[in-house]
Amino acid sequence: MLKLINVSKTFNQNTVNETKALKEIDLKVKNNDFITIVGGNGAGKSTLLNSIAGVFGLTKGKIILSNKDITNIPEYKRAKFIGRVFQDPLMGTSPEMTIEENLSMALNKNSKLTLKWALNKKKRKKIKQHLSEIDLGLEDRLDTKVKLLSGGQRQALTLLMATIIEPELLLLDEHTAALDPATAIKIKDLTQQIISKHNITTLMITHDMKDALKFGNRMLMMNHGDIIIDIQGKTKEKMTIDHLLKIFQKKNKKGFYNDRSILSLA
Repeated sequence: MLKLINVSKTFNQNTVNETKALKEIDLKVKNNDFITIVGGNGAGKSTLLNSIAGVFGLTKGKIILSNKDITNIPEYKRAKFIGRVFQDPLMGTSPEMTIEENLSMALNKNSKLTLKWALNKKKRKKIKQHLSEIDLGLEDRLDTKVKLLSGGQRQALTLLMATIIEPELLLLDEHTAALDPATAIKIKDLTQQIISKHNITTLMITHDMKDALKFGNRMLMMNHGDIIIDIQGKTKEKMTIDHLLKIFQKKNKKGFYNDRSILSLA
């Protein structure tokens, strides 16, 4: 479904500030995989998602999605078939537009600009139905401007906008990290609900090892631009944080106790 072939990304190449953010990554993602990704600061997690989304070009390698080479397709075109939710609830929505207008825009993202873009009874009914399913009372606030919503409500709306037209791939970049604990739990549960209902292939970065093991069917750990751990299925279900850290200790050439960023995830 998604293939990364020898994917590398180097920033500030051939300068004193050269940074190898991704190092010849090979990754195969199956249809309906829900993969969580953990790693310390600078591990390459966000660079990986940015590469897939097309935020910048690769230094080397290819990205194949649904048997199509998307390596050189620009970000705005990839957005038609890749959904994304960021850490910041302020991203992903238009604050001056209403809830209804934002969702209408999401519904039409794969359509050509015509008079059919206008809201009608059928679209409004669909929007209200989707909003009622997330159970935040937003279906009764269609005319409310998004800037007046709480962070959790806005993130829920962003998640809905990213999935209302089912994407080929969903990218979640620590999308609950900026929320208070209670709201974060709600958004995580909503995320699980939407992904499970629509069988959406998903990559989710998280800073919480417990969440990495709890959610999804597969987990990757990154370190210094490499994928050093890839566990799935029954192995993942039985994995504990202590066991995971022991595996990391064996695989990390620099030594486990020197990597405080990983310790902070535990």
